[in-house]
This record gives sequence, C-alpha cells and structure tokens, in this order.
Amino acid sequence: MSDPLKHECGIAMVRLLKPLEYYKDKYGTSFYGMQKMYLMMEKQHNRGQDGAGITSVKLDVPFGKEYIHRERSNQNQPIKGIFSQINKSIDELISLYPSKKDDFDWMQQNAPFMSEVFLGHVRYGTFGKNTIETVHPFLRESNWKHRSLLLAGNFNLTNSKEIIEYLIELGQHPKENADTVIILEKIGHFIDNAVADIYQSVKDNIGGKKNASEIIEQQLDIADILRQATKNFDGGYALAGILGHGDSFVVRDPSGIRPVFYYQDEEVIAVASERPALQTVFNAALEDVKELERGSAIITKKDGTISIVSILPKKENKACSFERIYFSRGNDASIYKERKKLGELVLPLVLDKINNDIENTVFSFIPNTAEISFYGITEAADEVFNLQKIEEIIKGGDINADSLKKILSKRLRVEKIAIKDAKLRTFITDDANRDDLVAHVYDITYGVVKPTDNLMVIDDSIVRGTTLKKSIIKILDRLKPKRIVVVSSAPQIRYPDCYGIDMARITDFIAFKAAIELLKEQGKQSVIEGVYTKAIAQKGLPDVDIINHVKDIYNPFTDEQISDKIAQMLKTKGINAEIDVVYQTVENLHIACPDNPGDWYFTGNYPTPGGNRVVNDAFINYYEGNSGRAY
Repeated sequence: MSDPLKHECGIAMVRLLKPLEYYKDKYGTSFYGMQKMYLMMEKQHNRGQDGAGITSVKLDVPFGKEYIHRERSNQNQPIKGIFSQINKSIDELISLYPSKKDDFDWMQQNAPFMSEVFLGHVRYGTFGKNTIETVHPFLRESNWKHRSLLLAGNFNLTNSKEIIEYLIELGQHPKENADTVIILEKIGHFIDNAVADIYQSVKDNIGGKKNASEIIEQQLDIADILRQATKNFDGGYALAGILGHGDSFVVRDPSGIRPVFYYQDEEVIAVASERPALQTVFNAALEDVKELERGSAIITKKDGTISIVSILPKKENKACSFERIYFSRGNDASIYKERKKLGELVLPLVLDKINNDIENTVFSFIPNTAEISFYGITEAADEVFNLQKIEEIIKGGDINADSLKKILSKRLRVEKIAIKDAKLRTFITDDANRDDLVAHVYDITYGVVKPTDNLMVIDDSIVRGTTLKKSIIKILDRLKPKRIVVVSSAPQIRYPDCYGIDMARITDFIAFKAAIELLKEQGKQSVIEGVYTKAIAQKGLPDVDIINHVKDIYNPFTDEQISDKIAQMLKTKGINAEIDVVYQTVENLHIACPDNPGDWYFTGNYPTPGGNRVVNDAFINYYEGNSGRAY
C-alpha cells in the first residue's frame, strides 16, 4: 500500500501442556515457551512495529515468589528489545547465583519467563499516545491470584462511552476512557464477582479459608465471565487473557471481524492472529491450524483442560476483507490465491482502459506488497495472449517458421519499475521541502518505457492518494510514458473503519473528496447539506435506529465517474502523462475473497449498529470543519 495505513494489532499466546522438565529433556531448554513466543511475534511483526509486549504466568509457585512477569517496549525494534531485556534479566540472575544455573527447581521458581503460560502482542499506535503505558499486555493486579488479569487484543469498540457509563454505575472509577482499560475493567469486574461468589459459598466448609484457592481454580467459569463481560460490546475484537492462577482464554467477536487462529497438539496450544505464524513456528500442516469460530472462545484451565465454547450467538460473517488484501502476510495459502485472484479479476478493467493495447503497455507494481496481485494480472494477461496466438494460428494463411516464431514470442511486457529506497528518510520539517524529498523515495528503472507506451502499476489499495500525488506519479512521469494507469486491487475506500484499522476521518479518503468535488461541480450541494441534516437529526438515537446517510454522497455517480475524478485530482502541475485510475469492483472482491465478506469501508454496510453512528459522526465532523476522530 503506497499510503501508510496502520491497524491494531497482533496477538500470540502459548500454553504449554506438559511439565517444564519435559521440554528441557526433549528440546534442551526450559525456556521452550519463550522461544516459541519470540518466533510467533516476529512472524507477525507486520501487524505492529510501534510497540510490543510479552507476559507470562508461572503455575504453582510457592507463596512469596513472583509468578507474573511482563516486559514491554515502544522503542525502535520493540520485539527485539523486549526479548533482549528478558535474556539480560536471566543472565543477571545466573551471574548472581552461578551455582543455581543447573538447579531446575530453583530456576523454575526464580527465573523470569521460565513459565507455562505466555501472552504476547504487537501493535501500531493508531491514534492517541504511543507511550509505554499504551503497550499491551495490560495488567489488572490483585493479591488474589484469581483476580489478577493480563489482557491483550486486536480490537476497537464503537460504544466505549456506553460501557464506561456502565462501569461507573457499578461504582468503579476507570482511570481513562480507553478501550483497553474499559475491557480490562469490565472483564475484571465479572472475575471479581465470580471469585467472591465461589469464596462465599465454600469458605466455611473447607477447613480453612486459604483452601478456597484450589476450589476457586476448579470452579471458576471463564465462559460465563466472558458472556457477561462481552454481551454489550459493539465492535470487532480478538481478546486474549491470562488469570493469575493460570486459566487463559481467547475470544473472538460474533461477526468474526478480527482474525484468530489456533494450533493444538499434545505439547502445546497456541493462538495467533495469522495462520502462517503458527504453521511456521510449529511446523504444522495447513489443515492442523484452525480458525476460531466467530463468537467463540478457546479456554484453557490451569489443569490443561481445553474447551472451545460459544460465548455470543454468531452473527452474519463479516470477517475483514482488508486482512486478505493487505494486512496479513501473503504467505498464507488462501490469502496468496486470493490476492492473485484480485489481480486476475481487475485485468479486464485495465484492458478496457488501455483499449486492449497490451503490446504498447508496460506492466509493473508498487509497492512490494502488491506483487502477488501483480502475478495474478500477468498470468491472466498471458492467457489473453495465448488465446490470441491460438486464433492467429488457426486462421492459417501463409505461416512459416519466422511468422510462427513471431506469433509465439508475444508476451506481456513486465518490468520492475520502482524500487523503494529504504534508507531515504524524510527528515526535513517544512512542508515544501519535505514534498520534494518524498518524490525521491522510490528509485526507478530507466530505458524500458517508450514515449508511446502506457505504464500500468498496481497497488493494493488507494486510500488517501497522498503518496501517489506527491511522490509516485511524479516519479513514474520521469519515464515519459504516454499514459500512467494506476490500478487498485481493492475497491474505492469510501467510509471510515471503526473496528481496528486507522481510517477514522472521512476527509482522508480520496474517493470521498472526489465525490464531493463532483457534487459541487454539478451544482448538487444540496445533497451534501441533506446528508448533514439527516445525520444531525439522528444524534442521540439508539445505534440500532441509525441509518448510514453518507451513502447519498456517492449515489449520484458511477464508480467510473469517481475514478475518473480521482485521476484528475492526482494529475498535478508538471505531470505530462495522461493519468487513469482503475479500481477493483466490490463484486470481484467477493469473488476473490469469499470467506471474508466484510466490506463496510467500501460499501458502508457496517456489521454492527455502532458503525452507522461512526460514519454519520465522521460526516458531521467534515461538514463542521472538525478535524477530530469519529470514535
């Protein structure tokens, strides 16, 4: 994606199912779980590089011994940073007690992260602060092990204000109005209640109050706690948590917006946001890594008992399609095929735009993440060539060796046009000079494009168009093509996301800007005013009664009209080539990605009621000139 776009986040959880001695004997290390966590987090570093954190819980340590360990970083290379610090802490312990290095029992009690239960997280700071306090996992600590809660997740809630009011009604005093704190306190509240209820029911009949701990561990119903805590959540979420005594859980939202995958064998159960991370780290076959059903939870009790239970009734599948287009790594078997299919399906639109002049068109991609879709385009184009070759040969006529060779030599003109200069940094602070520097972020290949050529480049998606306008098109124009065709493997981004992707301001979207410009050019400002009036009229209504009226902004125009307007907006002074923009259709998106039908950023069809409120609020902000976020 040429425009920088962030989202939250990636989770990793490992629960060892054997005693630590087992891993020491079989794999030569008591830190087997920590090593797997490092690999799982590195294999998901694409999901977040602003911060990383890991926590672990030891089972059955004596009173007075530390059983929760946590390390977090918001520095450069945060994953490397946290594991370097962990290794340093272990080395320091051994240097202080060198004679204890081979004493397994002593090390198990004293060494940090020599544990059985692990939870890790990588994140992008999508908005607000990016301080160490905002880095997951979060800790809600108590002297009662059962009430201590560690939490990390990939989520965003649209109804945070409603939930915080609920917590205040309960008598709590949340320290800040942030989703993570709200969720932590909400789940924590029901843990507290459940622990207190069990304690009260058994404390007089167990021969001593301290004996209640073991009974609480056995009777604590994590599924019931999650049902009560999440029943009024509106949003997309994959939440992972560990209780201080060792129970753990991962729960997924009922629309399946955010992804969760898991792997289980006799030694471990592990959870991640992406399937290939689990396949690689555990050398697991594709069929052995499962996707957690929407509205369900994986719960592992302290004794190692694993259950997958329904927490909330399933809603219509709205798994995020952006995961497939861009966010997740492309080495997932199905994602790889889907991205190639996106390229294949957009080719007919490209051919129409270049009047089927393949011979005078150079095909390329920018940035590297669009490479898989580019393969789809090239394979589909090769098929077009093959049909042409067959047709020419069947026609017969005066075909000799030379003419046959000429027919068979037809192939797509594929070139590596742009190469990102990773070392170049836009360190200049004033806007004018920064824009000039940005225009040199990519190096280009000279000598392969003729002045009579079209130059087609495919991108994953075109969201804001800023990088295209300020950098990429200027760079490509240096090659002096007749026409530059910018292709998006995704449809037009028209509406804000409110479930984890950093797309909160509708004015950021070039498709929205184009539609507004078209309305103004055609004297249809009344449409803009009408949407504002309707949005204001719905303020204060329950979310379930709110309608997305922002769709009215786009209704007067075809997709092609908006794409053509975007092309006009991207052609700045000094650009000699003609500019065309081609977007994937929503229909083709669903053909390519059938199992991830979530498309609200393209269509405005939000999977939860809170989405309609968010999009209307985003439009109100635009109309009133408010640069704030809609959630």
